[in-house]
Amino acid sequence: MNTYERKTPEDLDCGITVFMKVLGAKWKPCIIAAIHQGHKRPSEIHRELKSATPRVIDMQLSELEEFGVVYKQIFNGFPLRVDYYLTDLGKSLLPIVNLMDQWGDINAEHVKNVDTLRQVSSESQSFIRKTL
Repeated sequence: MNTYERKTPEDLDCGITVFMKVLGAKWKPCIIAAIHQGHKRPSEIHRELKSATPRVIDMQLSELEEFGVVYKQIFNGFPLRVDYYLTDLGKSLLPIVNLMDQWGDINAEHVKNVDTLRQVSSESQSFIRKTL
């Protein structure tokens, strides 16, 4: 299997770059919030994040585990049970995730309006192309 090789080096001396490397995927903040809210099992996290595919959630959980943000506890038995927990590093991200959530709540209406305008504009452009 080929792995992705960066063409330009990452600047891991930059705090924002480090932060984005660890938390810069679409669902990672939501995964952290879900675990903090008590959704420990992968199936619970999948149900909580309905818009994300299970495969993406599982990949991002693995990346969070690699970086030490979450840890996985495996319980013997049938069926096999796996629970995820936040590490101290993961808990240190909670204020940031909470601020992201607050910002989203405050600005949701604005973003919805922009999204609606973008959708209308896209549909208009599509209509114009079809009629030309």
